[in-house]
Amino acid sequence: MLSVLIWLPIVGAAIIGFLPDRIIPKKRVRLVSLTLSFLVLLWNIFILLKFDINTPGMQFSEYLPWNETLGLSYHLGVDGLSILMLVLNSLLTWIAIYSSSQDTERPRLFYSMVLLVSGGVSGAFLAQNLLLFFLFYELELIPFYLLISIWGGEKRAYAGMKFLIYTAVSGALILATFLGIVWLSGSHSFALDAVSTQNISAGMQLLLLIGIILGFGIKIPLIPFHTWLPDAYVEASAPIAILLGGVLAKLGTYGLLRFGFGLFPQAWNIVAPTLAIWGAITAIYGSVIAIAQKDIKRMVAYSSIGHMGYILLAAASSTKLALVGAVAQMFSHGIILAILFHLVGVIETKVGTRELDKLNGLMSPIRGLPLISALLVLGGMASAGIPGLTGFIAEFIVFQGSFATFPLPTLLCVASSGLTAVYFVILLNRTCFGRLNNDLAYYPRVIWAEKIPALILASLILFLGVQPTWLVRWSETTTTAMVAAIPTPEKTVISQVASK
Repeated sequence: MLSVLIWLPIVGAAIIGFLPDRIIPKKRVRLVSLTLSFLVLLWNIFILLKFDINTPGMQFSEYLPWNETLGLSYHLGVDGLSILMLVLNSLLTWIAIYSSSQDTERPRLFYSMVLLVSGGVSGAFLAQNLLLFFLFYELELIPFYLLISIWGGEKRAYAGMKFLIYTAVSGALILATFLGIVWLSGSHSFALDAVSTQNISAGMQLLLLIGIILGFGIKIPLIPFHTWLPDAYVEASAPIAILLGGVLAKLGTYGLLRFGFGLFPQAWNIVAPTLAIWGAITAIYGSVIAIAQKDIKRMVAYSSIGHMGYILLAAASSTKLALVGAVAQMFSHGIILAILFHLVGVIETKVGTRELDKLNGLMSPIRGLPLISALLVLGGMASAGIPGLTGFIAEFIVFQGSFATFPLPTLLCVASSGLTAVYFVILLNRTCFGRLNNDLAYYPRVIWAEKIPALILASLILFLGVQPTWLVRWSETTTTAMVAAIPTPEKTVISQVASK
């Protein structure tokens, strides 16, 4: 069941990329890609409905020996930590393809790269072998580089190369850490369930955990490894920015929880206070810098950095409620960022600019973009954590679960949430309201096909805001089991007595 999520888009990418025009004409490439991505989304929903929320371990597992000498196996599984990420990946892939221009240059390469990214990201979320995870983790590197550097903005070459360098360093750190884990643990396999860090000294555990944090911290990204993000997000086209912010960054937070918190629970307790402060600094920094932006797309990009700090705070707190909130925040942030980037792309296409100083009065019902503006208000409110929307419930759970453990960093993140409201009020006030320039306001009409992605995402934001159970129920059992596995001082004493 799980292999379909990986190989259907990858095989589809190969078919689109290599079959001649007489079989798949260029004008049909987008339709074929859209159909394939929709089939993956439907299959993902089918798996979600079959998923047992009361089982904390891996479900629908698949295992196939691959290279026993290297300790590499094709081992897949899904649990509460990854099920929502898979749905998010397939949903945003479909939206990215749907919202892409029908006049996209070199469509075969473009859509094959998007599908290749989708398959690679799904493989990373499903991999239960450290080396297999790394292979899928690196699979998206070159496709994203091409998607940015070929179909991006004026500075696309610079942004693409910067993304490539940072992501390559991230992969190198993660691979070195995985090799160190297997070597020092004495294991002959990279299988996640066969690797144990208990035999590794406390000092080496801490060193390996730092490697994990730095590697995935670049991907998230955290301050000061964030400098690739604004350039990549801004220069990428709107559909690719949706995938970068909505999906790619979640590989970093997922890896931090799965391989950092999951493999090094003892060392995690040592670095947790530092991580909580780091998360608070990231949240405050992202929000403050966003306020100063004049480009609405760059403002949304910096807002993404701020919201990643909340997830790091929740991971550092390591409570049942905080980890549930972390997963909820990952999904909520993905769909909120997706609707904002899509709407910014529509505004840029119709108005011809993203500059706050040039945008005004788009809420005008006659000559403006009223529905697009209304949806932008909804997306901004969701990002600011207004009650009744999915952003609120995710942030509230994170703050509620983290306050008892780290009160000061939690309060700083709450202040960051308030700053989020500030910069979105600035954005909405200057963009949607005010007097429309009658001499310039001759904007092309927004057709329904351009509204559908935003309407789907807005429906999810509203539904999950009033029915938060559908957001948190999938991860609760798994995250509870992860917290229960943390060694407490009492457990450590008992184990030492038993060994003697």
